[in-house]
Amino acid sequence: MLVLVAAGCGSSSPRSGVAGAERTRRAGDIHLIRHVVVIMEENRSFDSFFGTYPHADGIPTRHGVPTVCVPNGVGRCVKPFLDPNGADDSGGEHGPLAGKEDVDGGRMDGFIRVTDRKLIKGCRRRPRASACARLRRPDVMSYHDAGQIPNYWTYARNFVLQDHMFEPNWGWSLPAHLWLVSGWSAQCADPYRASTCTTNLSGPGRGPSATLRRHPHGPLYGWTDLTYLLHKYRITWASYVEKGSSPDCLTGPISCYTRLEGASTPGFWDPLPDFTDVRQDGQGATAHEPLSRFYAATARGTLPDVSWVTPDWADSDHPGAPISQGQAWVTKLVNSVMEGPDWDSTAIFLAWDDWGGFYDHVKPPFVDAQGYGLRVPGIVISPYARKGYVDHQTLSFDAYLRFIEDDFLGGRRLDPMTDGRPDPRPDVREDEPVLGNLAADFDFAQNPRPPLVLPLHPR
Repeated sequence: MLVLVAAGCGSSSPRSGVAGAERTRRAGDIHLIRHVVVIMEENRSFDSFFGTYPHADGIPTRHGVPTVCVPNGVGRCVKPFLDPNGADDSGGEHGPLAGKEDVDGGRMDGFIRVTDRKLIKGCRRRPRASACARLRRPDVMSYHDAGQIPNYWTYARNFVLQDHMFEPNWGWSLPAHLWLVSGWSAQCADPYRASTCTTNLSGPGRGPSATLRRHPHGPLYGWTDLTYLLHKYRITWASYVEKGSSPDCLTGPISCYTRLEGASTPGFWDPLPDFTDVRQDGQGATAHEPLSRFYAATARGTLPDVSWVTPDWADSDHPGAPISQGQAWVTKLVNSVMEGPDWDSTAIFLAWDDWGGFYDHVKPPFVDAQGYGLRVPGIVISPYARKGYVDHQTLSFDAYLRFIEDDFLGGRRLDPMTDGRPDPRPDVREDEPVLGNLAADFDFAQNPRPPLVLPLHPR
């Protein structure tokens, strides 16, 4: 989960030098939003959380029975089914290659084959082995409903649910979080020379590890992230991090290593401290704030302009952690904003960073060789959000960058030709024609709606 907030900084910071980003609040204008909070949970496809949500592009059914069926590799197929446990699930493979194999050219039939390939091979030789029973109801085909994640569904019913939000990249958490704050995922031969950065989705195996050997105490990411522009134009921001272990180092298919794992935070969910521009601009303090300061800022009414909030493994919704606990953690964050003085000028964007190997039936649109990746849930919570609206626009995390740039930077883009640290990224994703506009999820002419404070499940 990700929220950008500058602890201890109020909403009085100047924005001189950016045309169209005046502080003045005007009816019917995007600038009514003075605080953006991005909450990024983990590893859920849209169908796995909202596949049965009314009027959304969910699991295809006829008379309530799914009409889609995914081959299980041993002569049968499996339809999506409600998770009987409501909590314990394991997900599946979710690296860059796994995503493309799951999609399988648009057939959307690789989910079981990719995750259980070893089991399938063994069951073809010994079909009566007890372990083969798992192939009849593989976890990647399970989904949850309103009875199991009631608060998430309540937010969808009362605010905005986005049913075509796609991960910006093929693959797992690190590139998704890099895209979230910078619009790119790359590997840099020299993190002090942005021109040496090249697109990379693999993560630790062939990613920053080589840089670490050459620069063991230096930054990892040499290209420019959004905070470069925020800092330049005095837009306040912060990244709040919950201390704890990172899930892919505990339960997932990605082999983590020391620098990315960290002793007190999921480092590959919180990459901002390792950006060269963050270090050189002296922004290290706001790039790694303890979560307690987020709650203090919401209570005092001192939320920064932009905030990212990152969970630990237990609160992340990552397979292996109880979704009830992740939901409760998200609810506590949202409640704290709603009960604070900044609620009537805030937009909360809630999403899940990748699909976690879970089934989804929608083929991702092609933008470039890196994505889009598979579909994930997206929710907008704000006093100006349309009530009960299902947004069918094609969206990705690039839309968060675009909204922040339009609201606070007068539409200025994080452009590799003009951002001060030129880099060779292949495109400026915010300007892709296929990308929708998050402003469509708001009615800025309406009176700000009152808070909807929900009970925690569990408390």
